[in-house]
Amino acid sequence: MKTTVIVGGSFAGMTAALELKRKGKNEHRVILIDKSPLFLFIPSLIWVPFKRRDIKDISFRKDTILQRKGVEFVQAEALTVDTQKQLVVTDKGEFAYDHLVVATGPKVKYDIAPGVEEFAHYIGTPNGAMKTRKALEEFKKNPGPVVIGATQNAGCMGAAYEFLFNMEKWLREQNIRKKVDLHWVTPEDYLGHFGIDGMPLAESMLKGFMKMFNIHFHTQVGIGEVKEDQVILTDGTVLESRFTMLMPPFIGVDFVTHSPSLLATPNGYIPVGDDYRHRELPNVWAAGIAVDVKLPFTPAKVPFASPKTGYPSDETGKIVAENILRVSRGEQKLKEKAWGKIPGVCIMDCGKKEVIIFSNHLFKPRTIALMIPNVLYDFSKILLEKYFLWKTRRGLSYLP
Repeated sequence: MKTTVIVGGSFAGMTAALELKRKGKNEHRVILIDKSPLFLFIPSLIWVPFKRRDIKDISFRKDTILQRKGVEFVQAEALTVDTQKQLVVTDKGEFAYDHLVVATGPKVKYDIAPGVEEFAHYIGTPNGAMKTRKALEEFKKNPGPVVIGATQNAGCMGAAYEFLFNMEKWLREQNIRKKVDLHWVTPEDYLGHFGIDGMPLAESMLKGFMKMFNIHFHTQVGIGEVKEDQVILTDGTVLESRFTMLMPPFIGVDFVTHSPSLLATPNGYIPVGDDYRHRELPNVWAAGIAVDVKLPFTPAKVPFASPKTGYPSDETGKIVAENILRVSRGEQKLKEKAWGKIPGVCIMDCGKKEVIIFSNHLFKPRTIALMIPNVLYDFSKILLEKYFLWKTRRGLSYLP
């Protein structure tokens, strides 16, 4: 019996664990290590600040699901790994492995600019989303200018766009929109680049949205400093702000950066081939955000990264599980699908409106690339949320 240890239990780690056990059955022991017993549907965090969702609506216990499917769950913090000894060290003990899967997700780099951590809100965690909810309750008592966007080196522009349009709708619902100057700031070369080199009609569509909703936008800029009542951009522009929400860049987690034998990149990501196998360590694999992704484009003025969303994380988790099983059976041919060739599947919520984004490849060249606006209601986003929560609660990782 081969033993695989998976570090991280979100989209990529959960999928890899369930698929590996489903296909490997009793010939494969699977151990998943994660600090939290809860699975969180991260894309819906954008709704938490506006009370459209509570954390309990978009989370559930994953430990019971994993155990029911034959995966051993260890609630612990993974500290380091020694790839020579093939040993993962946690605060609850040590775990030996034949294969290691790094599915650790990101660490947020708040120190990208002075004041980001102190004065800007971040919605990418349950705690951050709830703090933002509380801040908005205070803000509506004394409204004023608002700055929303992404910092230099950020890759998660989509969530920031979603928050922007949800914020605009919330301001109208609170009857304070006329009191608020709303600014969007982004390092993107143009509106709708999204870190994937754009989509047909994306720029013109988003320019139309900005004009329709009276939102000022600033492209090809980074954040110089955030103050309590100001945001200073790298081009020298000073924006007054009574409420600021920014998406900072992601870097590798401490488990990776504290493990020199993982031979990670300077940013803490795992260098892998198109099979998601470590380029130098044949029994180490990576899935999801932990994967090092090379950009197929060069940002014009301000650096930014590519998004690592739930769909590619889910896909890479499945590929890793399949390839570990092939290696265990002595097969030479592994499944390959470069990150940029994974389909781009996303639904951008625009405040009870939505834009459905689909492409046959995440990066160019593409033969199919569509952006379909739905101005009536964001039912596709809601259906996607309900479907993913349903399939994950039941451990049906093989479903798309």
